[in-house]
Amino acid sequence: MSHSFQRRSGGPYPSNSAGFGGLPTNTTDVPICAVFTFLYLCFAVTNSTMFRLNRRKNHKFVISMFLTGFCMARVVTLVLRIVWANRQHNIRLAIAANILVNAGILIIYIINLILAQRILRGKQPRIGWHPVVRISYKILYCSIGAALAMVITSVVVSLYTQNTHTRSICRDIQLTTLTYLLFFTCLPLVHLAAAYLLPKSEEETFGQGGMVSKTIVLAMSSSLSLLITGFKAGGVWSPPRPATNPRWYDSKACFYVFNFTLEICILCIMVFGRIDQRFYVPDGCNRAGDYTRLQKQAEVVSAGKSDDLKERGEL
Repeated sequence: MSHSFQRRSGGPYPSNSAGFGGLPTNTTDVPICAVFTFLYLCFAVTNSTMFRLNRRKNHKFVISMFLTGFCMARVVTLVLRIVWANRQHNIRLAIAANILVNAGILIIYIINLILAQRILRGKQPRIGWHPVVRISYKILYCSIGAALAMVITSVVVSLYTQNTHTRSICRDIQLTTLTYLLFFTCLPLVHLAAAYLLPKSEEETFGQGGMVSKTIVLAMSSSLSLLITGFKAGGVWSPPRPATNPRWYDSKACFYVFNFTLEICILCIMVFGRIDQRFYVPDGCNRAGDYTRLQKQAEVVSAGKSDDLKERGEL
């Protein structure tokens, strides 16, 4: 699509500012994207398989399917970037690719908060199950969807107008939402601090392994997520640079390290750290004491089924 046709049709207009990762090329980006696509596909299959195997044991851990969805979203993101490398002048394709790069990681942020919520409820049941705190979680989850909608809308509008005032408003919206996402990413670490620093309460048990191992897994995942968001926020808050003179943080190396490489590290932590076993809680947990009570009931039922199978085997 020519620039003159874009003007007549009202956009989208190419951005003159340097972008995170720059313009993709066949020589550099396509091989890297192909490798990451393969890795995400492997993790998608792994998480889907773990969910199916656990479900057969009446051990439903929906977060595994969230991770599968995240991996497949990243596959689509990387495929779009490969296509963009072959059609560099397709601005609509560039918009879709950049939106998916920033939107997919939100699933990881939500998973981290869910896991932190379970640790807080295990260490501090009275606080974690308090009605005000429960309502706050619902507001936070809804706000993530609202923030995503605002970012997508502001990005699209800014590329479909040449009005400087409108573009300035869109940039302010993007800065605000990204700052909120940075705040959201800090919440799991705040939960961990509250769980351990507040006066001790009657601790509840859930899942396999001790609370320390759960805390280490979540702290590592949340710290990497905070690093990703912090790097993006720092880049966006910095004054825009022309595409012909980008800063170091706009390089392809930073793009792939602070996006996909760190995300693969998070997936490794969650999959090999077996969050499907460590952070499992039985269905029906609604108040303080349910983690321990329902888990004991589930263990009794599981032991009864095992005894039945043994008797049948002996017969």
